[in-house]
Amino acid sequence: MSVRRAAAALAAGAVLSTTAAGVAAAAPSPTPSPVTVPAGLYGKGDPTYDGVWRQSLAFLAQRTSGIQPADQPVEWLLAQQCADGGFASFRPDPAGAPCDAKTVMDTNATAAAVQALIAVAPQSADPEKTKRAAQAGAAWLKGAQNADGGWSYNPAPPGGPAIPSDANSTSLVIGGLAAAKVRPSAVKSADGKTPYDALVTFALPCAGKEVKDGGAGAFAYQPDKTGKLVANDDATAAATLAGLGKGLTARGAEPQQTPACVDTNPPTPDGTAANGAAYLTGRLAKTGHLDVPPMPGAENATVLPDYGNTADAVVALAAAGAKKEARGALAWLEKNAGEWAKTNGPGAYAQLVFAAHAMETDPRSFGTLDLIEQLNATGPAPKAPDNSEASTGADDEGGFNVWWIIGIGTVVGVGVGFLLSGRKK
Repeated sequence: MSVRRAAAALAAGAVLSTTAAGVAAAAPSPTPSPVTVPAGLYGKGDPTYDGVWRQSLAFLAQRTSGIQPADQPVEWLLAQQCADGGFASFRPDPAGAPCDAKTVMDTNATAAAVQALIAVAPQSADPEKTKRAAQAGAAWLKGAQNADGGWSYNPAPPGGPAIPSDANSTSLVIGGLAAAKVRPSAVKSADGKTPYDALVTFALPCAGKEVKDGGAGAFAYQPDKTGKLVANDDATAAATLAGLGKGLTARGAEPQQTPACVDTNPPTPDGTAANGAAYLTGRLAKTGHLDVPPMPGAENATVLPDYGNTADAVVALAAAGAKKEARGALAWLEKNAGEWAKTNGPGAYAQLVFAAHAMETDPRSFGTLDLIEQLNATGPAPKAPDNSEASTGADDEGGFNVWWIIGIGTVVGVGVGFLLSGRKK
């Protein structure tokens, strides 16, 4: 997902509050860094809020094209892991400053790192060590689960009050767990809630007085101060993938299916994912891209395209079987996203690679760009390509046959002909 690095910057050294309305779509610009960028880390920008995140996305993007990162960057990521299995956003001196109670942990970075380590493990210098690190990360995520079944960006510090779950973090963790072969629906909180129990609480219905301004079927990041759910593009793309049991490197599903928004009682993960895909289809239909939401209180602000969330929406739609609906957005990215990726570095290149991968197009011929070449150039030279694609995720929690049955039931019972297949975080 385009996650959440700007939100992390706002929350530096603290935690996200219950009033968080969402997160910005782009990784931080790789401007000169006040922090020394360590050897082995991809990108030249300040890694304080996205070091582990961008490294993990870079690995996942490389593995979708058969590229294995060099041992040095893999060892850098392994060294970022705390003894309990979790990851902070970035630790400048992991050897000299071990994690302690004051270390601000990051569920988003941990979930991405779990997926990345699983992907690179088979060809890493120490495959068993790398696999153990991934499993330890998954175990830490399970331990950071909130009572409602979901996760917050930064879990509560020891002895502190719980921090409310958000749709984006919950979605990323679902993908991380699935990649680690941990069935998300079997991960239950002390209150017996699963991640999917939390996920559906962020979903807006398709009809009703609470739906307005084209938000039908969307997901909110969190409820606002009044408890209202407000449609959020980033949360919707993330939660659509998570509802399908899929993660960052999801492939497109077949056959083509045009999503439609249909309310069910009670809401289900698969049903809300279908609704999320319908919402994203509508959002992309006019211009082929999503827009950066205006800052609260801003008037007559210039509307800017949101490259990162547009790429995430392409992945989500493709994973939902709606490749036809995603083609216009992919073409728009191919034409327009090059300068954005150059400015924003490895995480941005990776998001575009994920979009190409989901749509089964060549990331080496993305408009006029070779995304893999550009991504590789942001870090240490990778190992020679092995021309294979590593497993970057787990199998679907159900798979297409289950979705087909669900879809047929929906068509018969409601009279709306949408069939939605699914998978991955």
